[in-house]
Amino acid sequence: MNRFEKKTALVTGGGSGIGKSISLRLASEGAHVLIFDLNLESAESVASEIKESGGTAVAFACDVADHGGVREIVSGILATSDIDVLVNNAGIAHVGNLENTSEADFDRLISVNVKGVYNMLAAVVPAMKDRRRGAILNMASVASSVGIADRFAYSTTKGAVLTMTYSVAKDYVDYGIRCNCVAPGRVHTPFVDRYLEENYPDNRDEMFDKLSKTQPIGRMGTSEEIAAMVAYLCSDEAAFVTGSNFPIDGGFVTLNN
Repeated sequence: MNRFEKKTALVTGGGSGIGKSISLRLASEGAHVLIFDLNLESAESVASEIKESGGTAVAFACDVADHGGVREIVSGILATSDIDVLVNNAGIAHVGNLENTSEADFDRLISVNVKGVYNMLAAVVPAMKDRRRGAILNMASVASSVGIADRFAYSTTKGAVLTMTYSVAKDYVDYGIRCNCVAPGRVHTPFVDRYLEENYPDNRDEMFDKLSKTQPIGRMGTSEEIAAMVAYLCSDEAAFVTGSNFPIDGGFVTLNN
């Protein structure tokens, strides 16, 4: 498929995990991919992989929580090209309930997971509005809509991402801009491996199996599966889809209740 031929897609957090898979998937379908990541080396590695496969990509070191920095980088891009697709994937996690979530932890998650999405939207949407077209995909979570133990700050931020999605979709539908989000369940990424290694070094395999089985389907998702859904929602095949949240969670939300 060449659903993104002659289109430019910007992916935040595109240097690793789900963001890497999204970057690779969009590039494989013809997109010129702009990879934003806090870690420039990771972003450059993904860009190199895309180029080696015959695609085109550019890596940028970007802290999405930095409003001025985001605006400066995006303005430079928009001076020479359009941005057809924006994928707000960058985010950080936190484990803890209210009582063991410090103010610093809470502020850090808000700055990246909420303000980071705002910063990218504020920088990109006006140009999409002028062109009267664009597709936006925000990374929400099952934690946006159901209670999950020890995820107080994370759930707070992902609930905000969900409602920001609805708001942008409503406000800009008349300008040809579509805005949707996906809500992954537990996905096997390097973050999961690090978490298990740091917290359960002596029974890592046992805990991996336990976490996998929290999804009714019996396993964790893959980043490639999330990327496939993202690619569809950002493509013209989803031209009739906006203001929607798509769980991709192995039945976690509906079959666990």
